[in-house]
Amino acid sequence: MSGALINLHGRLLGKPAEEQVRRYGLVAAIIGFAMHLSLWLLYQIGVLDVGSASTDLLDSPLDALYTPFSILLAYEVYQLIRAIPDSFSTAVGKQFEIVTLLVVRDIFKRLSELEFNGDWTIDSELKLIVLECLTFITLFTTSLIYRANSTTEVKVDIENSELVNFVQNKRKIAVFLLITYIGMAFFSFSNWIISVSEGDGSVTREIFFLDFFTVLILADILILLISYAYSTDFTNLARNTGFILSTVVLRVAIGASGISSMVLFVLGGLLGIAVLVISLKADEFQIEDSSQPSEE
Repeated sequence: MSGALINLHGRLLGKPAEEQVRRYGLVAAIIGFAMHLSLWLLYQIGVLDVGSASTDLLDSPLDALYTPFSILLAYEVYQLIRAIPDSFSTAVGKQFEIVTLLVVRDIFKRLSELEFNGDWTIDSELKLIVLECLTFITLFTTSLIYRANSTTEVKVDIENSELVNFVQNKRKIAVFLLITYIGMAFFSFSNWIISVSEGDGSVTREIFFLDFFTVLILADILILLISYAYSTDFTNLARNTGFILSTVVLRVAIGASGISSMVLFVLGGLLGIAVLVISLKADEFQIEDSSQPSEE
């Protein structure tokens, strides 16, 4: 069973599989963009008739950006799952890339619905868009910082054989997470299709991502507990706990709305940066301290 899961990991999450998913994802994003634009055009000329709630994605040509961004988000989730066995910090960085795209998708959607009456006033919608843009900058910066340090890992004082076992356990978790991801995505998409057929095709970031981040948090906690069996180093434990805390904040932000969600997204980004920087500084201090000659 263990060997079968490891082989399944290579087939589903290995480099050849990643290249195929990326290629198919790009083609799907282009086709989805073209189809969404076509549906918008058919709706504008009166050929297509949809329910009142489903018109949220057909009011403006900017709404067509929703489909390719959703497909790119699906690919980013796949990349996040691939990163779990290799690096905890890299996987956390992928989480911030996902929420960055979620915020951008919401900004495009809100811009397509924005209307001006010609007065020199700043209404609540415009204020929220400004705040969302600032949130995007914060999350984007956080993603870049994690990407720049993605190859930097805190050293764990364990035997090589134990390290191999730890990585294999993370690969098993990644396989189960991928299977769960596929099932959740299919379930969420099916429910949305049913809603569209019933005249309620509204879309929010809570669809799929709220449940997925819940499962992701559980997987992160499981990995944390497994890592504690191989190493009791407090710095490593506190660092990974901080990463999980930032994920929890992001999950709450996804389920929140308005200004509250933007504040939580920014808090999650700042918390993630703080945990990463402090852990890297602590690692550098430990290396420098170990290089100093001991005094007898």
